[in-house]
Amino acid sequence: MLRIALPAVFALICTAAAAEPLHGIAMHGQPALPADYKSFPYVNPDVKKGGHITYGVVGTFDNLNPFILKSMRTTARGMWDPDYGNLVYESLLQRSRDEPFTLYGLLAESVEWDDNRTFIQFNLNPKAKWADGQPVTAEDVMFTFELLRDKGRVPFSTRLNLVSKMEKVGERGVRFTFNDKADRETPMVFGLMPVLPKHLIDPETFDRSSLTPPVGSGPYKIKTVKPGESITFERDPNYWGKDIPSKVGMDNYDRITVQYFLQDTTLFEAFKKGDVDVYPDGSPGHWATAYNFPAVSSGAVIKDTFQPQLPSGMFGFVFNTRRPIFQNVKLREGLSLVFDFEWANKNLFSGAYKRTESFWQNSELSSFGVPADAHELAMLGPLKDKIDPEILDGTYKLPVTDGSGRDRKVLKQAVDVLKEAGYSIKNGKMTDAKGKALAFEIMTQNADQEKLAIAYQRSLQTLGITTSIRTVDDSQYQSRTNSFDYDVIVKSYVSSLSPGNEQLSYWASASRDREGSSNFAGVADPDVDTAIKHLLTARSDEDFTAAVRSHDRLLLSGHYVLPLYHIDQQWIARSKRIGHPDKVPLYGYQLPAWWDQSAQ
Repeated sequence: MLRIALPAVFALICTAAAAEPLHGIAMHGQPALPADYKSFPYVNPDVKKGGHITYGVVGTFDNLNPFILKSMRTTARGMWDPDYGNLVYESLLQRSRDEPFTLYGLLAESVEWDDNRTFIQFNLNPKAKWADGQPVTAEDVMFTFELLRDKGRVPFSTRLNLVSKMEKVGERGVRFTFNDKADRETPMVFGLMPVLPKHLIDPETFDRSSLTPPVGSGPYKIKTVKPGESITFERDPNYWGKDIPSKVGMDNYDRITVQYFLQDTTLFEAFKKGDVDVYPDGSPGHWATAYNFPAVSSGAVIKDTFQPQLPSGMFGFVFNTRRPIFQNVKLREGLSLVFDFEWANKNLFSGAYKRTESFWQNSELSSFGVPADAHELAMLGPLKDKIDPEILDGTYKLPVTDGSGRDRKVLKQAVDVLKEAGYSIKNGKMTDAKGKALAFEIMTQNADQEKLAIAYQRSLQTLGITTSIRTVDDSQYQSRTNSFDYDVIVKSYVSSLSPGNEQLSYWASASRDREGSSNFAGVADPDVDTAIKHLLTARSDEDFTAAVRSHDRLLLSGHYVLPLYHIDQQWIARSKRIGHPDKVPLYGYQLPAWWDQSAQ
């Protein structure tokens, strides 16, 4: 008689159960929507499609391929777009913006995986078709992964590095078996991969910039292209996916135009004249004072405020630790104390902002004001000794000044920390032990950043620290940040409720010297690498929360970024003709779910 040990029996049962086709998958826990859901909760499923919208962006474009290295800054918006939607190309699965990280069927109608996430299988929807009427096939999926490995840009080019086997299963299935480089987020990331048509692409020319309209599987086709000026999309009346649940209530215009402008002031003037239909506004001063034009008074333009449930993220001055002077953590800490947030908030922003104290502030993932509990301490192990004790016990807080720009108490605190770093003031100059004056450059890319830098410069000067400010144009800024050619820059780190592999690009040792990565601070710390590993391998919600808080504490203790401010609202002005759903999802307003009121 065949005998199987009980653990093996349970393993077989669990694997079999986990491999049942699923309508959706979540990074942690289960999808919120049942298998028979009709639409996402933040759309109007009964909206009538029609009409048009014009978006406005600052920049230019000379390419329609968003997946190659030459496209990093110059691809036409809308092709593969987190804001306007993936109008031409589509992914295997669709993300719900009302859950931290959950994916539902799109090109793949179902998925299969095991409890350990050692593989994922995408089962393509038999209705999925390209705009030329040809079916989307398993061969298209495998071709795309291989093409982007050979000719695509990061991160698309690195996906197959995590795969030990890619194979077609049945008529419409593609299974990826992962190697030991993969983590628990890997199958989720694969679900967001685009799929390209094998029968229409020449791999030899794929990595060249092109303005030839491509064929995708998405809801729109390209109608007209004016290089560097505008691109117009028209709805595909034969779009295959218009009735699947994850697309109901989306893609509601017959025509979408994206206009390009050289600067934001010109874009705003176009919005005032009615040439652009929506204007997302990120400036408190501008939001409070710039909307005194006739269209607002008449009600033709409406100002909307949305309240997402997102973590704050981190916006601040970033110290480039590739520079020798910034390898001193006490120096970074001391410099972080000098900035007078209260003065800047009062004089530059009319008191609109809140001080940021954590990369995940305003969420349960934040370590701010939260002492590390026994579970987190056990996860940290010896790493806890690398964390500032006040950050570890949740009592750390950035100093609050008197708002004068010269708060002596706070400046003395900064001087004391700089003294620990080996610096002191001699003859009016902050110098190191060898008498070398402390000096560095702040690189900015627009007027708002320059104002912040000037405020910081003024405070630094009171301590004898010399700073120069260099404001550069967009192309030079991108070139210098891609090659890490700067001392200090102003950057924004977006934080989600499901942090994952993007943390590798921001903070991991492997990304420090990879040109074009997002490791702007030049962090290469094995302790941070360990914290990211904990985050990526967490299985339970408890483990995940502890891992993110630990990571947060290590980053704060490293003083890689001088935290500035955040606002917990989203502002957008729109033409009265543009409507939107009443429900605001977790991630805030979603433009692909908006519509033209005149078509209703």
